[in-house]
Amino acid sequence: MYANQQIEQLDRESMQALQLERLQKQLQWVEEKSLYYQQKFAKAGVSAKDVQSLEDIRRLPFLTPNELFQVDSLDLLTMPLSGIMRFSVVQQENGEVTKFYTNGDVAKNVEMMTRCMVAAGVNQTSVVAVQGDMSDSRLMDIQYALEMLGATVVTMGTDYRQWLRFMELISMDTIVSTPQLIMQLIIQLQATGKNIADYPLNRVICLNPQGLTNAMQRHIADRTHATVYNLYEPAELGTAGMLYQCEAHKGYHIQEDYFYPEIVAFHSDQVVTEPHQMGELVVTTLMAEAMPLIRYRTGQAVMLETDACDCGRTLHRVTTPFTFM
Repeated sequence: MYANQQIEQLDRESMQALQLERLQKQLQWVEEKSLYYQQKFAKAGVSAKDVQSLEDIRRLPFLTPNELFQVDSLDLLTMPLSGIMRFSVVQQENGEVTKFYTNGDVAKNVEMMTRCMVAAGVNQTSVVAVQGDMSDSRLMDIQYALEMLGATVVTMGTDYRQWLRFMELISMDTIVSTPQLIMQLIIQLQATGKNIADYPLNRVICLNPQGLTNAMQRHIADRTHATVYNLYEPAELGTAGMLYQCEAHKGYHIQEDYFYPEIVAFHSDQVVTEPHQMGELVVTTLMAEAMPLIRYRTGQAVMLETDACDCGRTLHRVTTPFTFM
């Protein structure tokens, strides 16, 4: 099943044409509207007009996590606060991340999350529990996506007593959670003499803020007897939907109509062009309105996979040396 078959099975030539069109508009937007990128491009001696092909993106400077955490979020902002619909602050180990969203940003994030949920097998008959603080904009996007699909949504919150109560009241087949919170649920159930494997749970969608690799994945799968799907949700991206796993579990599909991916050699500015070669994942937003990111170095070690996926999606994938099969 596909949430957006036209995009998820788009041929390569059409995808690249779409990416170039959106990339050029995105670069023109940040150059006109963002103080930070005006200064950054000027310092590097480049302009949005220098990008006439997808390969020309290599002329633009990278954005590192350290730079991103040091810059004032208002300098990244491309519009006055009156144009902002949603504001979110997320605490991470390396600092506080402030994100602003327009109505268009939220709509695009919900569209991406809808694809993620459908790829994991969620549909209108699903009953989905969402663990976590619902003030997190990324969880709100997930809830909206699930409701658009017609699924029943159970907002579990962060209180374990509420988790236990809901587990007894409602037969949930899917849980969306971080690896840490799902493990807490497993432990709390065990403390009351219950085994999570005895519940009708068949799908766990893990939100991984620190990286693609879910170190607890095998343990979670063993304890729940459920299929585990991973999503990558660093706060600086403002979405958990950039990469997603399908039923084939052969890496992570890239939402290429919203993010342009590059693989860059470690500790270098050299772009890796050969498939199956390891490098660092670098991404550029193609449709972000409030806070675009240009050539953001994620720090994730990946390989680009361009061969056909068993699920039928033509979106390219990335894999890691530790991808759980």
